[in-house]
Amino acid sequence: MPKVTNPILRGFNPDPSIIRVGQDYYLATSTFEWFPGVQIHHSRDLKNWRLISRPLNRLSQLDMLGNPDSCGVWAPCLSYDKGTFYLGYTNVRSFDGPWKDTPNYLVTTQDIHSDNWSDPIYMNASGFDPSLFHDEDGRKWWSNMIVDHRNNKLFGGIVLQEYDEQAKKLIGPIRHIFAGTELGGTEAPHIYKRNGYYYLITAEGGTEYNHAMSLARSRNIDGPYEIHPQNPIISAQEDPDNYLQKAGHGDWVETEDGRIYSVFLIGRPLSKRGRCITGRETAIEELEWREDDWLYAKAGRIPRTEVELPDLVEHPFPQEPTRDNFDSDKLTIHFQSLRVPMSEDWISLSARPGFVRLTGRESLSSFHYQSLIARRVQEKHIRASTLIEFEPEDFQQMAGLVCYYNTYHWHYLYIYGEGGEKRLNIISCDKHQSSEPLGNPLFLGNQERVVLGVEFEGARLQFYCREEEGGWEKVGPVLDGSILSDDYVQDAENRYRPAFTGAFVGICCQDLSGRKLHADFDWFEYEELSID
Repeated sequence: MPKVTNPILRGFNPDPSIIRVGQDYYLATSTFEWFPGVQIHHSRDLKNWRLISRPLNRLSQLDMLGNPDSCGVWAPCLSYDKGTFYLGYTNVRSFDGPWKDTPNYLVTTQDIHSDNWSDPIYMNASGFDPSLFHDEDGRKWWSNMIVDHRNNKLFGGIVLQEYDEQAKKLIGPIRHIFAGTELGGTEAPHIYKRNGYYYLITAEGGTEYNHAMSLARSRNIDGPYEIHPQNPIISAQEDPDNYLQKAGHGDWVETEDGRIYSVFLIGRPLSKRGRCITGRETAIEELEWREDDWLYAKAGRIPRTEVELPDLVEHPFPQEPTRDNFDSDKLTIHFQSLRVPMSEDWISLSARPGFVRLTGRESLSSFHYQSLIARRVQEKHIRASTLIEFEPEDFQQMAGLVCYYNTYHWHYLYIYGEGGEKRLNIISCDKHQSSEPLGNPLFLGNQERVVLGVEFEGARLQFYCREEEGGWEKVGPVLDGSILSDDYVQDAENRYRPAFTGAFVGICCQDLSGRKLHADFDWFEYEELSID
């Protein structure tokens, strides 16, 4: 029988929301501080997926300037009704301390393959993880978790309000419809309707190793909701040895032949409930309706590595090249920037055709104007490399190859200037503390074109360099790549500091003198050396 291997979306693709329109499946995932916001993947078979767009691509839709790490776009909800696609999302502006700033918005389009979505409609700001439900009678309902700051509680249950599409605003009373189960941490609501029941799915237990997908139902949309008799319906909490961990925060979709599949986030730790450098990813599992009108995971609630897809007719997509030569007028879709759009004043493919030019701006610690583009690390063993031309005048001008988690966790192989010489060095940042593990920087002499590389295998991260036609030489010691993970970054003494993304690898340029020196990159290559 044909099967699909989990995860179906690898490398930092959490909080999945899925729909089917005809024969096409579309799946939206969170992007947090990375711009453009929201990843939308497309499939015809639930097995083969292709990234087709990031709809929040204008400042009018998404202004994240100054947003803290792991804030920004949380838990998008994708839905469809009568020819229109709807996307609800939160732009989390702050999260430390007792209060959380969580404005929610809604955008729409008639063409999901297009990057031209509407300007946003402001909805509310009472909590995060918004969801829009289209009822059979034509009414539309907006739900989200509510933030309760009293006594540092945070999770206050699920609220519901009607959405008036003509007026483009929420109307009527705000109803508190669900307090959650004993698992706690109730968030990520989605509502469905079948056989006279409203079904409410939520994520519970926190997004780490106690994570779970809970299910409740009611004859009325505003409750009261009864809890599934074998709740939760998806979780790996009881099996610490399972390959897929952190299972929860999901959605479900019905196939054309009536089968039900749930998508949900998972993590692939390097060791037993250890660190997940590929972040929180998306997996799939088959559900089934039983005589009691409840959904159950067909093979049990612990997620499986392989899931059957009966009568699968595959629709694969062309394999993408490993190298981007920067010969097009567009970057590959896999690159994103931090918090702000890519604009000609700091990134250009036209200033020097065949190269991407990055103009140096702020440091890797900045929440504002970094000149950095990067892509997800999607497997536990990858190699990335780039060819750089850079002529720095002093030590404040830097450019190179970076392995990045957030503003205070990264490893950076970079070129800089000192005493009229070009030098190569490594700087690492771990919980705000920087170090230079190379010891003595390498002199590059008169090399105009330098190739920088990194091999990232589990927790082992090794930098390399070479001349354009030469062989690789190691640069510095093996570094700890596992610090580029949610599990390491999460501060146990401050539970609510968010750490929800994953490892990235990319290129960047800084000019801390403010003189805006640029670096030119001839190509960037990303290879997956093993597939788990």
